[in-house]
Amino acid sequence: MFERPRSGERALLVRIGVGHPPGEDELSEFAALARSAGAVVLGLITGNRRAPDARLFVGSGKAEEIHQQVKAMGADLVVFDHPLSPSQERNLEALLQCRVLDRTGLILDIFAQRARSFEGQLQVELAQLKHLATRLVRGWTHLERQKGGIGLRGPGETQLETDRRLLGNRLKTLNARLDKVVTQRETTRRERKRAHIPTIALVGYTNAGKSTLFNQLTGSDAFAADKLFATLDPTVRRVDLPDARHALLADTVGFVRDLPHELVAAFRSTLQEAREAALLLHIVDAADPNRSERIEQVNSVLAEVEAGALPQIEVFNKADLVGEQPHVETDAEGNVRRIWVSAQTGAGMELLLSAIGQFLGPELVHRHIVLKPAEGRARARFFAAGAVVAEKALPSGASDLEVSMPRQAFEQLCRTEGLECDPATVGDEPAKLVRPRSRSYNRASRSPGAG
Repeated sequence: MFERPRSGERALLVRIGVGHPPGEDELSEFAALARSAGAVVLGLITGNRRAPDARLFVGSGKAEEIHQQVKAMGADLVVFDHPLSPSQERNLEALLQCRVLDRTGLILDIFAQRARSFEGQLQVELAQLKHLATRLVRGWTHLERQKGGIGLRGPGETQLETDRRLLGNRLKTLNARLDKVVTQRETTRRERKRAHIPTIALVGYTNAGKSTLFNQLTGSDAFAADKLFATLDPTVRRVDLPDARHALLADTVGFVRDLPHELVAAFRSTLQEAREAALLLHIVDAADPNRSERIEQVNSVLAEVEAGALPQIEVFNKADLVGEQPHVETDAEGNVRRIWVSAQTGAGMELLLSAIGQFLGPELVHRHIVLKPAEGRARARFFAAGAVVAEKALPSGASDLEVSMPRQAFEQLCRTEGLECDPATVGDEPAKLVRPRSRSYNRASRSPGAG
């Protein structure tokens, strides 16, 4: 019986076209996935079948060809760019005498390397254990079976049952922890909604330049690299928009062709940032010759996580690589549908920010508000909302605040602080604010017998 090696990065890649030969873009992406996982790619074997073989996925002749290449190249890992059943994986390992990994296992390994946040690590481990649950059979090949002759009776099958029980307990623990983290994230989202801060989510195919664009817009230093799935954990930062407004920009995990369903389910809470966004910025690699197919694949995953109906603007990144100048494309109604930018050089960022502001476009109120020194809490609330454009101290000790903020948020803040906004002044008229109502009252006037 073959004993799995504990390590090994010298990989032979196998991609079989089902019904048609594999395309060049599929092969190059597969090789990039393997290298992103840290594999040393020794070679690539391709083929074409009408339908997968139930026992080995590939035919017996192709399996023997792979076996000969494994021995000739000294490979200790064979990676299939297909989802393999547990029985197919075990049969291939027994024949090839080396470790076999399918596409799901490869992507899970990349995710395990990239996860940094507590939530991301929980999600990756949960997906890994669910994937492993169907592959425990004969995992303990060094242990004996319970029945097999004199001197061969041992705890083999008992160990397998123990593994299953331990795995089930671990899954329960992970689900409980993840539920707690998801609850905390939901609380944060509710606070954002209460503060009327819109969220813009970056989505797109992996390695399209989302993190580079995220850093350009927010001035942050989120990790960005020319690797597939360089960003796994969602990152949220403030972005300043025209007219003294601001929003929150969320960088999400990149998508990929044939993203395993286990990963879509495991990262549903992470992709919640996209589901709750007011606007999706769909980042497209303009230099990718297959960008149309990439757009369709991203939209398919968005529909799977119930975010397909959200409004989106296509951002064609890397415009400089295809000789395009930054510009905006609109539809027949004048709405922005596509923007050409270069996140690497920063070209077109003003156009993008302007388009975001135009889309969000809530009615703004621009006011000069005079607050007395005793009204410090109201002053602090305006600053916390990021609404103060300028402040001037008056000789009386009062503060003259120039504020600009969405109408709904302005009216709610006034109500919370006891400021009565004259309805006639909310709009485009000059500033006017009714003085705050006093929160104190005459106790004598409330006493029995008071007229």
